[in-house]
Amino acid sequence: MAGSAGARRLGALCGARRRPKRSGHGHRRGFTLIEVLTVLALIAIVTGVAIAGTMELPSARLRRSATLIASAIKVAYTRATARSRDMRLVMDLDGKKIWLEEADVPMLVQSKDTTHTGGADPVTDTERAAIFEGEKLLRGPGIARPRFHPVSAVGFGDLEEAKGGDKYGKPLQSGITFRTVQTGHDDAPLTSGRAYLYFWPGGMTERAAIQLHIGDGDNDSPVLTLDVSPLTGKVTVKAGAVELKIPEDDDQKSDRPDSVF
Repeated sequence: MAGSAGARRLGALCGARRRPKRSGHGHRRGFTLIEVLTVLALIAIVTGVAIAGTMELPSARLRRSATLIASAIKVAYTRATARSRDMRLVMDLDGKKIWLEEADVPMLVQSKDTTHTGGADPVTDTERAAIFEGEKLLRGPGIARPRFHPVSAVGFGDLEEAKGGDKYGKPLQSGITFRTVQTGHDDAPLTSGRAYLYFWPGGMTERAAIQLHIGDGDNDSPVLTLDVSPLTGKVTVKAGAVELKIPEDDDQKSDRPDSVF
């Protein structure tokens, strides 16, 4: 009896050892073909959108930058009259951005001013140095210069915090730069530094030619010129590099028929 009982226990143990263990991986479900195809399609769509954004035609970015500046001119022209304050459009040629500023007191722009500020308070080190050199010849009392401060107006001149450097301005489109800028108070086109276009209450501004092009340096890339009418603020976008034409006093009447921006 004892031997038969031991034999049964031994048989049970052997049977338990021979029984295959169930793998824990047997309950995992793999990806179906439809799920794999769906993920691949989503990746393709996201990648396509990213490439389309980075491969936007440079000519389209050039036109959008011209539209940005034209819109800023319209805002400044209207705001100067609405608030009865002198305004100016600041064009940072090196930083490739623009913003609007408002004066604390009225000013009369000085033509052919060596600082290119038109007689306003200097902002950059280059402008301060130019004033210092000019005033060395005149030891009389200094002339009070109007000060301008940035303003936020319909998205232009937003005080955008930046890590270091200036914190003002709306940048041009990627890859678009200022080629030259010349306004009525400049004796020559500017290619670096800051350029200023002034606006006065009552609907007056300066004649200006603002040239934009693709890329850096003086290359053969397409150029757009924004021609600004002094009596109406109307902006005409012209293809190619159009130089500023300073008319005689009698020729100013030719701008009178312009009635819309």
